[in-house]
Amino acid sequence: MRTLFQNARLIDPEAGTDTLGSLMVVDGVITDVTGTPDDVVDCRGKCLAPGIVDMGVKVCEPGERHKESFASAGRAAVAGGITTIVTRPDTDPAIDTPETLEFVARRASADALVNVLPMAALTKERAGREMTEIGFLMDAGAVAFTDCDRVVTDTKVFSRALTYAKSCGALVVGHVQEPGLSAGGAVTSGKFATLRGLSGVSPMAERMGLDRDIALLEMTGAAYHVDQITTARALPALERAMANGLNITAGVGVHHLTLNEMDVADYRTFFKLKPPLRSEDDRLAVVEAVAAGVIDIISSMHTPQDEESKRLPFEEAASGAVALETLLPAALRLVHAGHMELPHLFRALSLNPAKRLGLPCGRLSVGAPADLVLFDPDASLRLDRFKLHSKSKNTPFDGSILQGRVIATYVGGTNKTQELPDA
Repeated sequence: MRTLFQNARLIDPEAGTDTLGSLMVVDGVITDVTGTPDDVVDCRGKCLAPGIVDMGVKVCEPGERHKESFASAGRAAVAGGITTIVTRPDTDPAIDTPETLEFVARRASADALVNVLPMAALTKERAGREMTEIGFLMDAGAVAFTDCDRVVTDTKVFSRALTYAKSCGALVVGHVQEPGLSAGGAVTSGKFATLRGLSGVSPMAERMGLDRDIALLEMTGAAYHVDQITTARALPALERAMANGLNITAGVGVHHLTLNEMDVADYRTFFKLKPPLRSEDDRLAVVEAVAAGVIDIISSMHTPQDEESKRLPFEEAASGAVALETLLPAALRLVHAGHMELPHLFRALSLNPAKRLGLPCGRLSVGAPADLVLFDPDASLRLDRFKLHSKSKNTPFDGSILQGRVIATYVGGTNKTQELPDA
């Protein structure tokens, strides 16, 4: 099967180019062959880019399927231009055994419209006491290891896990918050938190957590990815670690790039995240770090919560927001504001996460899988959370006008958008 995408604005993050042209796909792979195509897709001058690789998605199977299933998450991903979701192990039970991982892989393969790659827990039950069978879990398909927002406080256990991961060639993903200082915090500490009467957590908790983990990386030499850097105070330590040659990368969730602490002024719990939203100065510092390549990856940090867990007083409400469908239009705010160009944005959304996980996708080069997103970066829409494909509707962008609309999402050259219920 030969498909020609023509009249496309090709966004190539690997080459750093934004050019008009065409792209040939043969049997689901990008190719440079010529000839008469079986199908022609006229892109009408819209943007064609590598599909997004979203690193850090929570799908609530097993345990909380009413919040999000692989089927609903897959539909939401397609609607958002995401072709690969990398799932977190903070399920119930945690994904900490090969058997649980194999169950998840089977469900994902059967139900999801996109590629699903699971991460596994670093310690059993994510309890921080005993590391999991990293080698066996890798054999079962785990692409990385993380205890998500549960910080391993026992440094001896954590150092042993990092050492073992290094021997297996495994990537460890960490959440850098000093747990004692950040416990019980609902918002970032400061004048605003005091005026609102909310318990705050100091941005220094992130810096302290990162400093500890960098020291352990110097000792073990492990491959390490920070799930989210959200404060200016953490950036110098991250830059020094990179300059010293440590195998460290960092990401940030799209909400921390586009929202700030003032957005919780009306105690709207859809804005309660972990880490909490930061000051505008922190937000701008993190945006600049993405533009400079210090922070490598932008992700959704998709965390579904049902209405019951959000319709509570702010300090009692669950943290997290859904973002599979809003990741691209929200991230495009950085382009429309002049912080970066489209190729750089897709380096953080597609190419860098694919490279960090050793995947062939995330690029438009010959031989890469035809995982693509066709989108209009200028089309605007007012978001209605009840029209989201996710089972949970806890988005902070409800009612907001977003600029950027996905036209079609292709996985292995197949248009998955046509399989959505309202297509």
